[in-house]
Amino acid sequence: MVGAIIRRFNLCGPRPIIYLVTSTTIMRGASGMNLGTTSIDIVSDGTLMLDGGSVFGQIPKAQWEIQVKPDRRNRIRMALNCLLIQAPGANILVDTGAGSKRVDRLKETCGLNGNKLQKGLRNVGLTARDIDYVILTNLQFDHGGGCTKLDRSGSAVPTFPKAQYLVQRACWEEAQCPNERFAGSFYQDDFMPLEEKGLLTLLDGDYEVIPGVSVKVTDGPSTGHQIVLVERGSEKIAYVSDLIPTPYHLPLKYIQASDQCPNDTLNQKRDILRMAVDGGWLVIFGHGYEHQAGYVQQRNGSTQLVPVTI
Repeated sequence: MVGAIIRRFNLCGPRPIIYLVTSTTIMRGASGMNLGTTSIDIVSDGTLMLDGGSVFGQIPKAQWEIQVKPDRRNRIRMALNCLLIQAPGANILVDTGAGSKRVDRLKETCGLNGNKLQKGLRNVGLTARDIDYVILTNLQFDHGGGCTKLDRSGSAVPTFPKAQYLVQRACWEEAQCPNERFAGSFYQDDFMPLEEKGLLTLLDGDYEVIPGVSVKVTDGPSTGHQIVLVERGSEKIAYVSDLIPTPYHLPLKYIQASDQCPNDTLNQKRDILRMAVDGGWLVIFGHGYEHQAGYVQQRNGSTQLVPVTI
């Protein structure tokens, strides 16, 4: 056990309340969190800066800046958290961060400090060629940008040449021709080479990738958005991507302004949080910076996040 700040959230109240308590450190093996024959790692592709008003949607700045302080341009730092699942016979990567193709451009517009994923994989003894599946929760650039890289000729090619890339069909179709709200979130060279190389698998709804690892459609944040559920013995882990992007978004009404169907996000978030509390699920946040993961608990009528270091 180590000392840390836990934020206790009243999911129906006007704002989060902060308490100082203790957090949990998961025992690590040679690679990440051990679940018997399976291990879990959070592998970072770095961070980026996003406008706080966009991140918190309808929540007034006077409320959200109590939790996180913006910079002079009203931006807050968001992590690019990817999930690595090493199971018998399969290495599964969930999301790929922003990648390396447009680091300079995104550094200017989004304060990107990225291109860290490959180093993170090497730190756990893997290379890009060791990945068997890439699950994409969505195809927006901060989740799918690392699917491809530039070769010596300047052409985009798959970063993980032996992997099958799993994405919801609805997400794929939306990314081909996004509307005016989302046109700036997609880059064709992030994902079109996957189809050209025969590495794309389109899913139609909830799907079991391997025994104990499945995806569940939660399309409030964006069309075809999916989360990843891992069940190994008594351990249950949910990678919730943009449905609950950070611990600050645990209160039900804390929803990003960019969500496509915010009322659907609200209902899906309520269901996932109820599942997490009742079932003891470890929740991993796609953009959590200060805390990347934690257990959600109900105590004395309030909801708490117990942060976990993996």
